[in-house]
Amino acid sequence: MESKNTGTCKVAKKCGGCRYQGVPYKEQLRIKQKQVERLLKPYGKVSPILGMEDPYYYRNKVHAVFGRERSGAIVSGTYQAGTHKIVNVDDCLIEDRKSGEIIRTIRGLLKSFKIWTYDEDNGSGLLRHVLVRRGFTSGQIMVVLVLASPILPSKNNFVKALRKVHPEISTVVINVNDQKTSMVLGRRDIVLYGKGYIEDTLCGCVFRISPQSFYQVNPVQTEVLYGKAMEFAGLTGKERVIDAYCGIGTIGLIAAKGAKEVIGVELNGDAVRDARTNAKRNEAKNIRFYHEDAGKFMVAMAETGEKADVVFMDPPRAGSDEAFLSSVIKLSPQKVVYISCNPETLARDLQYLTGHGYGVQRIQPVDMFCFSDHTETVCLLSKKVPV
Repeated sequence: MESKNTGTCKVAKKCGGCRYQGVPYKEQLRIKQKQVERLLKPYGKVSPILGMEDPYYYRNKVHAVFGRERSGAIVSGTYQAGTHKIVNVDDCLIEDRKSGEIIRTIRGLLKSFKIWTYDEDNGSGLLRHVLVRRGFTSGQIMVVLVLASPILPSKNNFVKALRKVHPEISTVVINVNDQKTSMVLGRRDIVLYGKGYIEDTLCGCVFRISPQSFYQVNPVQTEVLYGKAMEFAGLTGKERVIDAYCGIGTIGLIAAKGAKEVIGVELNGDAVRDARTNAKRNEAKNIRFYHEDAGKFMVAMAETGEKADVVFMDPPRAGSDEAFLSSVIKLSPQKVVYISCNPETLARDLQYLTGHGYGVQRIQPVDMFCFSDHTETVCLLSKKVPV
């Protein structure tokens, strides 16, 4: 379980991104196991947490904020916890190494191309952030330059210079964020080189990842997590499945290989577009995606007498609201597979579901975010048999 990497992060104290930096990995897993057990033991036995063989350099999405020090030196990295002071990062122990190299190359090119970094205080300058996403299976790399204006001086030469150092880059995109906001990405994308997206394979399905797409940042552990979710669902080819909060269709498309029919529901229109593209790319004929609120969609299904056998739910950190949970109860599927990124909100939601006719069968924690204090958990609930 221990990695061969025994390095320590030089900026850990300033950055604050890795709460367990310096804690042996086995100890991190023990702490997370105890936390999940403390919260979820009232609902059932918690299986031993599934950790990584090598918990370093696992993040396939690397985001760097750019700025200048008082001396004028260009810095790139992350905001110091609780502040807007930039911590210069040269090597992050949890981020993809190649992506980090690309960010350092961009930092080195700015001066010769006379590209000024953005100043939050007075709104001057151009380059705000750089986002690099790499498909760990495909090897494809997307570089997103987040600019305060759509105009990048000498853009073709800049891309040429960047690709001379890193010919493996598949696509380069400008994202325009001209608002005074703490949001990283704006709404507009301009493709400078390549297709404007990359593809990657997860659990045997190919997914298109565009600058705005949500895609799990630890692909190794995502396969473990989704593999458990499918095992818990126990699909036989006869089931009608709902993938609530479906995003770009990851869970739904993986489930489609084992189910009769899958319905994906998502409120984000861009994600639904990506999901439909992904369904075509994977030649999945038994899945449909709807741009709607999942809770209202399921209530409407129940009211018209429609049924579903399995509901997959993968809500944000805040968990589900009572409106959504009550819609699950109304639809009354045989099984609910709940994928959670926050054991505290999972405990709250389990209290509701177990109070409304469902019993918890299995609880499996998975360590997706090594060195942080976050834990993913997949939970199987099934309808209680009336006594």
